[in-house]
Amino acid sequence: MGYTRKTDANEITQEYMDSILVKARYIDSVVADTSVSIFGRKYSMPVVMPAFSHLGVYNGRQKNGLEEYSLAAKECEALNFCGMMENEMFQKIIDTGADTVRIVKPYADHGKILDQMQFAEAAGAVGIGMDIDHIFGEKGADIVVGEEMASQTKEMLQSYVELTKLPFVVKGVLSVTDAVKCAAIGAKAIIVSHHHGRIPYAVPPLMILPQIKEALQGKDVQIIVDCGIASGADVFKALALGADAAAVGRAMLPSLEKDGTEGLAGFLRTVEDELRYMMSCCGFAKPADIDDSVLCFWRRELNGK
Repeated sequence: MGYTRKTDANEITQEYMDSILVKARYIDSVVADTSVSIFGRKYSMPVVMPAFSHLGVYNGRQKNGLEEYSLAAKECEALNFCGMMENEMFQKIIDTGADTVRIVKPYADHGKILDQMQFAEAAGAVGIGMDIDHIFGEKGADIVVGEEMASQTKEMLQSYVELTKLPFVVKGVLSVTDAVKCAAIGAKAIIVSHHHGRIPYAVPPLMILPQIKEALQGKDVQIIVDCGIASGADVFKALALGADAAAVGRAMLPSLEKDGTEGLAGFLRTVEDELRYMMSCCGFAKPADIDDSVLCFWRRELNGK
């Protein structure tokens, strides 16, 4: 049987994530506390909502999916993120009461970038940011829902940081090079992501995390990771490899589509419960304690710890 090439970054990411195994440490452990601080605000767990865009109305309900998942974030005391949308829709999300970070696309229309960031701050967002992994498409600049995107320089990103008093987040970081540049411009957080496999052979976010964590030591930049995170065990592995929080993305959609806010809130609590269980079984009392000392990688020899 011949070799089959695997170009899909999502498959590569899943295979890598599933190759990470966990050692238990029951003796002297306690029931873990999953609460965390992000941007100086306390949340019940290191699980954040994905920066989704353009979700419709499911099963004839009144609110669309963006509003419903924001309400679930509010109910579960989780940090909320949202993506590409017009200001009117963003206001509806703010009206849910969820602490929300608005991620703005890298529009070619620079005025639109500034308008959406300024609107977000005035409306009550807890952070703003930019999605850098949607800059390019296969034929040049990306076109997203009819909107042309444009290249973003380090200086342009720094101007956005200086535009606001809110924490600035850069989404789509997938290298130490970009992570260090984000720290240099004053970003307060990065989201390590390949945006559901936008480029072939993209490095799994969990594989690059330890290098990014090391490069950002002492830089006051929080690290969030997404892509393929679907359970509390996945969140645990992400934190062990250097993340401060993780976003559960497409894995939450079936619960959201079927049962709306109530269903998604139940799903998030299941993720939180599994994370607490993993932490307790591995000897970590709080998320900040988690490190890679309990991890093993498939086919590598156990080191006896």
